[in-house]
Amino acid sequence: MYHHSGTAVQQAAGSATGVLEPGVPDTEAILFQRCTWCGTAMYHRVLCPVCRGSDLRTERSDGTGTVRHSTVVHRNTPAARNVSLIEMAEGFVVRGRVMGPPIGIHSGDRVRLSTAKDAVRGEPVFQLVDEPYRAWT
Repeated sequence: MYHHSGTAVQQAAGSATGVLEPGVPDTEAILFQRCTWCGTAMYHRVLCPVCRGSDLRTERSDGTGTVRHSTVVHRNTPAARNVSLIEMAEGFVVRGRVMGPPIGIHSGDRVRLSTAKDAVRGEPVFQLVDEPYRAWT
């Protein structure tokens, strides 16, 4: 079980492997868990989805990833926005928003973390690493 405090995430009593340094701000980082038994990386889980282990270590992502899927949403918002599934370099998948025109974001685009949380929706916000040079399709 995890307890979220202002700048640190730590594991409940029993293991010190999940403790991050409380003095380091995590405003530009995504925190994820890694199973200490099988090494699977996951985002916001209580148990490992592979081995069902509960001994999870909290780590900080470097913030780079690849768009796995992106869609444009028009509901409950004054303007169209995208919702994307980002596969991070560490191996876990996170839902977030990629900055840019919603129609210009495609699977396979490389992204980098811009801010750890959107002020309105609380999702991570990413920006494209390479501007796409696509022909008219």
